[in-house]
Amino acid sequence: MRFIKKLCFSLFICGLSFFASAQKIDKKLQAKIQEAITGFNGDIGIYVKNLRTGKIVAINADTVFPTASIVKVPILMGIMNKLQKGELNYDSAFEYKDSLLYAGSDILGSFKSGEKIALKKIIMLMMTTSDNTASLWLQSIAGTGTRINELLDSLGFKSTRVNSRTSGRENNRTQYGWGQTSPFEMGTLYEKIYHSQVFSPVISDRMLRCMGRNFWDEDEAISQIPPYIEVFSKNGCVNAVRSEALLVNAPHNPYIFCIFTKNNKDTSWTHQNEAWTLARKLSVLLWNYFEPKDKWMAPE
Repeated sequence: MRFIKKLCFSLFICGLSFFASAQKIDKKLQAKIQEAITGFNGDIGIYVKNLRTGKIVAINADTVFPTASIVKVPILMGIMNKLQKGELNYDSAFEYKDSLLYAGSDILGSFKSGEKIALKKIIMLMMTTSDNTASLWLQSIAGTGTRINELLDSLGFKSTRVNSRTSGRENNRTQYGWGQTSPFEMGTLYEKIYHSQVFSPVISDRMLRCMGRNFWDEDEAISQIPPYIEVFSKNGCVNAVRSEALLVNAPHNPYIFCIFTKNNKDTSWTHQNEAWTLARKLSVLLWNYFEPKDKWMAPE
């Protein structure tokens, strides 16, 4: 159950310019996070929002970062937009072709040409295992990056875009890769999905279910959230980029945590990677801050 939907919320501010917003800064938490990230060897941006109080933490939250695989959230939006319009059916079958293969270790790439697979399974592969072959196929099914970007623009997002295989975005792709966003915009996108402000409640719920089955939960921030807590998340990584966007459906203070990094000195792929270690450290800090142990104690 999504506890936050029972509460009364103020209207979203017109436009998505962070510094023009009137959101309240949680100064105590901001100081804790600022201290924790001091000395990080790379560029970092953070956006945190308590969905009960509306208070935020913002550090380089309007800076544009590569999305890496977090671009799959906008791709999912493109598919959900077609589902809402009745242009796609969640149970419809698609035929896989060898020409769709994106070289790598993806599950879908092991399919034989001509095999059928349901749309919902392609979505599962994209959001759960981060299958790139499935993701590029869905990007095409959604109407290409051009259509997804038009949808993002119509919602007021200015920094969040699909770049790869998208006409006119070649320079952006060179700089940012598959996609780009800012911590603030991605956090705001999550919040809008959560409150059914992009699609109908039925489609929004379906989208959240797809975002709540992340296989990659060992090295990242999500690993520090208790397994009995619902988390909607997507992470994205390439050598010098380790980023993650989560909406933690905590019972007392549901919150958004977006951490984006780029130009990282540590490009290793071990559990001890500096960016991953920092993400886990901040995740513990946030969980204990928003859900202190005394809140879980039974009343006398």
